[in-house]
Amino acid sequence: MTTKYIIGIDGGSQSSKVVIFDTEGRIVCEASEALAPMHTPRPGTAEHPDDDLYDTIVAAARRAMAAFTGDAADIVGVGLCSIRCCRALVHADGTLAEPVQSWMDHRLSRPYEHTNDDVAYVTTTSGYLMGRLTGSLTDTAANYIGPWPMDVNTWDWFADQETFDAFNVPHHMLYKLQMPGEIGGYVTEAFAAETGIPAGLPVVHTANDKATEALGAGLHEKGIGLISLGTYIAGMVVGEDFMAEPQSYFTNFASEPQRYIYESAGIRRGMWTVSWLRNLVGTEIAQAASAAGVSHEQHLNALADQVPAGCDGLMCVLDWLASPTQPHKKGMFIGFDERHGYAHMYRAILEGIGFRMKQNMANMEAELGIRVDKLVISGGGSNSDVGMQIFADMFDLPVVRNQVRNAAGLGAAICVAVACGIYRDVDEATSRMVHEADGFIPNAARVQLYRKLGAVYSDISAETDAILERTYNILSEQ
Repeated sequence: MTTKYIIGIDGGSQSSKVVIFDTEGRIVCEASEALAPMHTPRPGTAEHPDDDLYDTIVAAARRAMAAFTGDAADIVGVGLCSIRCCRALVHADGTLAEPVQSWMDHRLSRPYEHTNDDVAYVTTTSGYLMGRLTGSLTDTAANYIGPWPMDVNTWDWFADQETFDAFNVPHHMLYKLQMPGEIGGYVTEAFAAETGIPAGLPVVHTANDKATEALGAGLHEKGIGLISLGTYIAGMVVGEDFMAEPQSYFTNFASEPQRYIYESAGIRRGMWTVSWLRNLVGTEIAQAASAAGVSHEQHLNALADQVPAGCDGLMCVLDWLASPTQPHKKGMFIGFDERHGYAHMYRAILEGIGFRMKQNMANMEAELGIRVDKLVISGGGSNSDVGMQIFADMFDLPVVRNQVRNAAGLGAAICVAVACGIYRDVDEATSRMVHEADGFIPNAARVQLYRKLGAVYSDISAETDAILERTYNILSEQ
């Protein structure tokens, strides 16, 4: 039989990735294009400059198609997922009227304010990108998390007019809603000319990026937990019902209609902090990595593996990006002495991620009355053996990573495989396309050490918040 292929597009917070899979979920070729630095002209404003989200997809898609050695006629479809909680303001022709407002932008915490008459539509990144790829102004209902007039129980706009109007976006400015797994449109001649992706291919809606990643990571059964190591780090389990006002997690749409993902509190600018450290001491890391003939990441992980668990007393609190409700929060390292260098700082970041997510996941499990007995780690951070072992030791659970670490791209491909009839449903597609790579088993001695240190870590913010708030108030007056 002729091999068929699927394109998965994953528009992330730091890069856009385009991956071509076969129908068994194996990567055939891929390309990634880094996003430009966020435009932050004033406090609280964070925008993707120019048309960066679309332009980087075009660049990555062009390179992926150039590397593809199969027959383009055997590509069955394109799956599209993009970052959530962003706002795209669009002209009548589907092009951007203003730069896309990032999920880090404080305007996303408020209803839409119409200040530009050139804006004809207000949509999410997935709606904007679907329009650019296909010319069809449709969007997935499963990306309307945040300040949108969306009834999360019905997966449709609020029927109550007063509730709908509170979000200040009239119906005529919203895109038509579709469900994840439905075809949103077909690749235009213009997008085909820019990228080499064949015109006329169906482009399939998915969900928001975290939910699509959960699908591609195989989060499909109870008892399994997922830690997504991205710019925003989140912990997830599957659910069947929308939970209205939980205390320690929130309910997210899944990549299947009328299913949900329960998502713990997370870490803003999580894996971004690793990039921050790498850039901070970039020259030294680059020279050492070059001398050893390895990548920067491999060099850092080799050094971190030599640092003892607990980092000789150094701890990292990952609050590099404060939330709008707690603007005084700051990231910090605490516990430096003469032994510590950037290897300790790197491992302390990984341990800080582990400590925070262990606490967040435990809170969610307790509230839901469930117990996770296996943990899957996805995202670029899962490439680190050191990081994987830290999670196994902190959670005292078997921890696995999959063959495909770009789980959002694979989740998008799974949606295409079902929509285009390759597999009859998501269960069959997931079983055929998601494959575990390897696993890590807890070390009993480190489990006990991290349990004790975790109790200390959980108290740090309670002790330092008052100091940070005093500093914030003083500087805010300047």
